[in-house]
Amino acid sequence: MTSGTEYPSDASEPDVKTTIAGELLDQALAERRALVQLCLYALDRARSSGVVERLEEGLSGIGVTAWRPDGERFDPSLHEAGGTVPTDDTSLDGTVAETEVVGFVDRGRTLRAPIVTVYTAR
Repeated sequence: MTSGTEYPSDASEPDVKTTIAGELLDQALAERRALVQLCLYALDRARSSGVVERLEEGLSGIGVTAWRPDGERFDPSLHEAGGTVPTDDTSLDGTVAETEVVGFVDRGRTLRAPIVTVYTAR
């Protein structure tokens, strides 16, 4: 009599466990990505600075960090220019003046580039 849980003769128990573990990991990672995207959506719409702060803290706890490159050199491969602001200080030319929309990084991988205002010399 069989219990219905026998494995085919060519399948070993460790291989089945490895397959199940891999499937569970894939599912967990997909669910994490979906939750992170939902949090970013909520951050964009949050009206309370306290809610924004709490969401950013929670995301930071799982390796997703807010990215505000204020004061850094503008790099079009990393940042999206949302506008410019003139300056008489030539040392600021090409520097990020302000972050308009916060970017996010997940353990070194860019999820969303920050949208920034860039100083331009007059």
